[in-house]
Amino acid sequence: MPATDETTVIDQTHAERRRLADLLADLTTDQWAADSLCAGWRVREVVAHMTMPFRAGRLSFVGGLVRAGFNFNRYADRAARADTARLSDRELLASLQDNVEHGWRPPGGGAAGALSHDVIHGLDITEALGLPAVPPERIALVLASAGPKALAYFGTDLTGRTLRATDADITLGEGPEVSDLPAKDLLLAVTGRRPLPDVATS
Repeated sequence: MPATDETTVIDQTHAERRRLADLLADLTTDQWAADSLCAGWRVREVVAHMTMPFRAGRLSFVGGLVRAGFNFNRYADRAARADTARLSDRELLASLQDNVEHGWRPPGGGAAGALSHDVIHGLDITEALGLPAVPPERIALVLASAGPKALAYFGTDLTGRTLRATDADITLGEGPEVSDLPAKDLLLAVTGRRPLPDVATS
């Protein structure tokens, strides 16, 4: 990725964190406790997970991963639940507000991985609560970096299926059949939050 492109991705990551922090600042206690699209997590667990890298140092992360048997999903779930048990909703919000420009990147994911992390988990919250979604152009940046490995992580199989966004320049998959979706619904489908659309028939 050229330096200019990486700069754009970083700027968009900061913008997404700022946008989400503004939305979270207006949530009620009931909304913080509402189920998200991330199975088994309420809104507060999602925010705890999103902000965990800002609190956990390298040694803490490695130790937690070892205790979880090097199963990242198990570690992430334990960490999110532990953080929500000891931190209030306001403290979780402050953790996001204070780290909008934090330079964290997921291992092996780079700047694009950080943007993907925030956009996907942001949708877990905003879609569940009926709040404004991330701009489609930001989703396009996420999907532009989502190669076969990223899709495989979510168990997505687009064999014989092409998905095209109606509000951004995004096309995924190969095949003669095309399903047109808003960018956010396309991202939710390929990340397993919602079922893939049925293949169109003529």
